[in-house]
Amino acid sequence: MPRRTATMLASTLILIALLCAGVFIKVPYSEMSPGPTVNTLGDSGGEPVLRISGHKTYPTSGHLNMTTVRVTGADYRMNLVEAVYGWLAHDSVVVPHETLYPDGKTEEQSTQENAEEFSQSQESAKVAALGQLGIPVTARVVVSSVQKGSPAESALHAGDVIRAVDGTAVKAPQDVAKLVTRHKPGEDVVFTVVPAKAAAAAEKAGQEPTTTEKVTITTRKSDEGDRAVVGIQAGIDHTFPFAVDIKLADVGGPSAGLMFSLGILDKLTPGDLTGGRFVAGTGTIDDQGKVGPIGGIDMKLVGARNAGARYFLTPADNCAAAATDTPEGLTLIKVKSIDDAVKSLEKVRTGNTTGLPSCSAS
Repeated sequence: MPRRTATMLASTLILIALLCAGVFIKVPYSEMSPGPTVNTLGDSGGEPVLRISGHKTYPTSGHLNMTTVRVTGADYRMNLVEAVYGWLAHDSVVVPHETLYPDGKTEEQSTQENAEEFSQSQESAKVAALGQLGIPVTARVVVSSVQKGSPAESALHAGDVIRAVDGTAVKAPQDVAKLVTRHKPGEDVVFTVVPAKAAAAAEKAGQEPTTTEKVTITTRKSDEGDRAVVGIQAGIDHTFPFAVDIKLADVGGPSAGLMFSLGILDKLTPGDLTGGRFVAGTGTIDDQGKVGPIGGIDMKLVGARNAGARYFLTPADNCAAAATDTPEGLTLIKVKSIDDAVKSLEKVRTGNTTGLPSCSAS
C-alpha cells in the first residue's frame, strides 16, 4: 500500500475513533436554547391565554409575548460532541449541569419547583395589574404546605387561613415563624385558623370567611437547630374582585410575570398598550409591581427576534448581559417596574421612541 494512502487511511481511522469516543464520553454540561414565545393577548392550544370574567374588557391588538428557554433534562447527560457543537452554535448555550439543576435536583423535583414558581408568578401578575389600576385585592396569610411527619400534619392543612398565633394577629407569612419560634421545643402553640374548605366556600360566594377554629400544636426542635417548629410553610393567598384565569401549558418558572401583568392590564383598559406593535419581554414581578431578573436572557432575545419582535422589555438587572449580544433589529427597553413598562409602551404606541430607557453593556 502506498505510504500516502496508508497515512490517509490511518488519519481517517483516528478521526472515526475520536468521533466515536466523543459520542460515548459524557460531560457534566447542559444546553439552553431559545424556546417558544406566546402572545399573552392571544390564544395558546386553541384557548385564550388570559380569560377575564366579571369585569368589562376591551379589544386588544399587537403582541405582548412572554419568552421561554428550552433546557436539557436533569437526567440527560450530553456527550462531548453535543457539548462542542453547542459551544460553537450561536443559538444555544452550554452551561455546567449544576447551574440548571443545583444540589442534585431530579427532573421531577425541578418540574415541581418550576410549576410552583409559575403559579406564584400568575398570582403576583394579577395583583400587580389590578394594583396598577387601583383595584383593591384582599390578601391573607395561609398554610402553603405541611411537612409530612411534622407536628402540624393532620392538624393544619394547605389552604387554611391563619388569623392569629397565640392570639396575636398575623399580617405577613414571616409573622407566623416569629411567633412560633418564641416557644421552646415541646411547648404548645395555638393557631386561630379558617379551615380551607370554609375559606374556599366563602371566596366562591364573594364573602370574607368568618368561621374560625383554634388548633393547638406541640412544637418540636428544628432539624437545623434548636428553634421550635411545627412543620408548615406560610404564604399569601389573594381574593380577587373578579375572575382572571391564565391558561398556558408546558411552561414553568416565574419569568413570565411581567408579560402576564401587562396582558391583563391591556385587556382591562380601553385602547392598546402596544399600538399594534410586536413587543416581547421577560421578568419576574412581585405584588407591588417590581420587576426582577431572570435566567437565559440571551436565549430569550434570540427567540423573541425569531418570532418577529421589534421591542424587548428587559429587567434592569439583565440589561448589561442583554446589551452585549442583542439580535439585529431588536430594541431593548429597560424596566424596573410595571409602571416603567406602561410608560415605555406609551412611547412605543405613539411612535415617539426618543427617550426610551435603554440597556448598555457597561
